[in-house]
Amino acid sequence: MVKYSSTRVTLGITASLDLEVEQLDVTTAFLHGDFKEEICMEELKGYEEPCKEHLVCRLKKSLYAL
Repeated sequence: MVKYSSTRVTLGITASLDLEVEQLDVTTAFLHGDFKEEICMEELKGYEEPCKEHLVCRLKKSLYAL
C-alpha cells in the first residue's frame, strides 16, 4: 500500500487539471500590512543624529513583534 500526503495529492490533481498553485506565508503576512493609525517610536540607540535626539520616527510599515 502506498501512502500519499495531502500536499502531494493536491499538487497531483492540480497538475493533471493544468491549474496554477499559489503559496503564501501566513505567519509573516502581518509584516506587509499598512497601518490604519499613526504610530511613532523613539529612534534606536546608535541611529540618533546629534542635536536631534528629541525627534521620533513615524512607522509606515509594521515591525516584527509589534
